Amino acid sequence: VCLFLMAANVLEEDSMEQDIESPVTIHQPKLPKQAREDLPKNINKEFSKRKIQRYVRKDGKCNVHHGNVRETYRYLTDIFTTLVDLKWRFNLLIFVMVYTVTWLFFGMIWWLIAYMRGDMDHIGDSTWTPCVSNLNGFVSAFLFSIETETTIGYGYRVITDKCPEGIILLLVQSVLGSIVNAFMVGCMFVKISQPKKRAETLVFSTNAVISMRDGKLCLMFRVGDLRNSHIVEASIRAKLIKSKQTKEGEFIPLNQTDINVGYYTGDDRLFLVSPLIISHEINQQSPFWEISKAQLPKEELEIVVILEGMVEATGMTCQARSSYITSEILWGYRFTPVLTLEDGFYEVDYNSFHETYETNTPVYSAKELAEMASRAELPLTWSVSSKLDQHAELETEEEEKNQEDQNERNGDVANLENESKV
Repeated sequence: VCLFLMAANVLEEDSMEQDIESPVTIHQPKLPKQAREDLPKNINKEFSKRKIQRYVRKDGKCNVHHGNVRETYRYLTDIFTTLVDLKWRFNLLIFVMVYTVTWLFFGMIWWLIAYMRGDMDHIGDSTWTPCVSNLNGFVSAFLFSIETETTIGYGYRVITDKCPEGIILLLVQSVLGSIVNAFMVGCMFVKISQPKKRAETLVFSTNAVISMRDGKLCLMFRVGDLRNSHIVEASIRAKLIKSKQTKEGEFIPLNQTDINVGYYTGDDRLFLVSPLIISHEINQQSPFWEISKAQLPKEELEIVVILEGMVEATGMTCQARSSYITSEILWGYRFTPVLTLEDGFYEVDYNSFHETYETNTPVYSAKELAEMASRAELPLTWSVSSKLDQHAELETEEEEKNQEDQNERNGDVANLENESKV
């Protein structure tokens, strides 16, 4: 029993020592979003990988919602554009409702005129001249309103010359019906012929690439047109969407910076017959001047590209948009060629439109590459400058010697003149 108690005490002490020496696991509490963003960098490592919210989606639609708009009356001042911008289901609903309401409204007035004149009490009386022949109820008045506004004219129900109020109502309904037809048909025509559908056949590459071109680091993406009818006066623009903080401490969310894709050289004007690779040279004016391959995944930025032009068939302006986030920018890649020469024509293989292949590209930023290139040229500049300095020093020494010789000669001549005078 004593041995058993001693063994139990030893095991108890060992377990206590193990409990004391065992590391304590501290679970980090869940913090709100603002608190997680304010944590130091060494604590906030696990929250560093955040999903970048797009400003413009890949299909070109802007991911921005307008809230708390109090001046809603402004939408009614431009009711035509408001109707065109509505979705198709609401547009069709309004189209049907406008015509139905106008037909019912004027049908009710036609029925009231017949009721107040007593035409309903003399139905079938050949000696009575009604305002509208064969109008015997609200349904027939509604059908007469439809025939009047749509100018169908079946010939069964007609207005007589003994009803001046009916003639005035006929004129009013004809004029207002023409206005309603012009407005609603025009709205539907603009809705159908919108160039948004033409932008569906303007495609952008899935990824943008960064690689060397003509000895310079360039950002490139590809655009193409799937239709045989061309986009007239096509032009391309690019914007960098990135939040920034000014020197005064002002925070500017989603700041827009222009990315030069050939504005000064005219390369932004495209003849978009076959797919083209749009190139942006990363120089000192570029926002990517100090970004290297290792730093690129850490950047929270988005590149929005905008292709504009006129539709050749309709002459309406068309705009297609797309965007690239950091995960869609491939460093050290180029686009696979898609244009081949066949028997008498060029063929574009759109199966390879989005394909890229890896190429040798330095991992340094454009700024670092420029500094390395300048350091490589420094010895040459030093040797030239040193030779020029040495040559200048020799020239100055020769000039000083010539000056001293001239002074000595002048002194000897002056001594001879003094001696001769004496």
